[in-house]
Formats: sequence, structure tokens, C-alpha cells
Amino acid sequence: MSETTAPVSRTASVDSAGSLSGRRRAARVALRTVQVLLALFYGLASALPKLIAHPSAVEAFDKIGWGSGVMYTIGALELAGGVALLIPVLQSVAAIALSALMVGAFIVQLTAFDGQNAATPLILMVPLALIAWARRGHNADLLRLVRRR
Repeated sequence: MSETTAPVSRTASVDSAGSLSGRRRAARVALRTVQVLLALFYGLASALPKLIAHPSAVEAFDKIGWGSGVMYTIGALELAGGVALLIPVLQSVAAIALSALMVGAFIVQLTAFDGQNAATPLILMVPLALIAWARRGHNADLLRLVRRR
């Protein structure tokens, strides 16, 4: 009887390990997909209008009372953050930096635009926080690279 149970338990553990590794792979693919989508959002939908001085972006920064220099700076930071989300050693730090930028965007939405679209930065912070946490292991690699120089 022990001979028949041993292969069954081994098969069960292989199946559970196989499904566990399958789940891990699916989670990695899902997280990477979210990173690519956020990178596209920050690069195209958020940074590009600021960097090409689209009339809607210019109007928004004029309403705040900030000049075009701040608009270009924020656009450049968003573009850099979007690109960094795709670079393994920078992923966690980029997510943290973009989250900080979103805190500022939330405050501006509340104060200058009477809360209009204030939920957008908060919604974006959720996947950014997930990326920062899930990719936190890369921070040690980044620290080693920085200390070498």
C-alpha cells in the first residue's frame, strides 16, 4: 500500500509545485504588462502633451500659474519615469518617483482644479506601489551599481 501512495503523493506535489510556478509566471507576466501599459501612459498620454506644448497642457499650466519651464520639467520627469519602468534595475525606484509625482498631481488637482480628475493620480498610485514593492529586489542591484562609481 505504501508503494501506491508514494507515487501519488509525488505526483500531487509536482502538480502543486507546477501550478505554483505557473501562478508565479502568470503574476510576473501580469506585472510586466502593467509596467508596459504604465510606461506607455506616462510616455504618450501624459508626458508627450507637455513636451510638445499641446494647447490643453499649456492651458492647464497657465491656470495653475506655472510657466512653461515647469510644464517641460514635469513632462521630462514623466517620460524618464515611464522609460525607467522598463529598465529592470530602475523599475522600483521609477515607480516610487512616479508615485511621488502623483502625490503632487493629486494636490494640484485638489487645490487648483477644485478636485476635478483628482482620482486619476490616486488610481495610478495603486499599480505603481505594487510595482515598487514587487520589484524592490532590484534596489540592491542599483545600490551596488551606484556604489561602484
